[in-house]
Amino acid sequence: MKRDHNPDTPEVPYWHVWTDENGVSRQDRCRMSNFAFASISTGAAPSWIGRLADPAAHVVALVLPAGWVGEWHENPEPQWIVPLSGRWFVETMDGTRVEMGPGELSFGNDQNTRPDERGQRGHRSGTVGNEPAVLMLVQVERAPAPGWPE
Repeated sequence: MKRDHNPDTPEVPYWHVWTDENGVSRQDRCRMSNFAFASISTGAAPSWIGRLADPAAHVVALVLPAGWVGEWHENPEPQWIVPLSGRWFVETMDGTRVEMGPGELSFGNDQNTRPDERGQRGHRSGTVGNEPAVLMLVQVERAPAPGWPE
């Protein structure tokens, strides 16, 4: 008889791009940790399941060509960004630049930033290296609000 093994509760790291109370975009390393060890459907072996509170509004597949740079802009909606292949970067107004590839996550929530002295707001993003970056965006229904990431 096979017994289910219940390992330690996992934590999944991600980068959170957010807007502080002064309208400046920032990035912080956060962790998802609200997982339950359960079966996702009848007959499936138990696994760690984390259900996010925000319902998905849209799922978008995005292919950024090699050399692509999206100059300063805000995320159009609060959204999870999941790199599928290639590498990309995000640079926020506070000067933080993070490069990510497959297996890494970012939550873009930098709406309502205020332009800095150069008129830049939000973030810059672009590809890293000589290949396209394929991203999956899961836009969620969340009212953007300034403050520390959740």
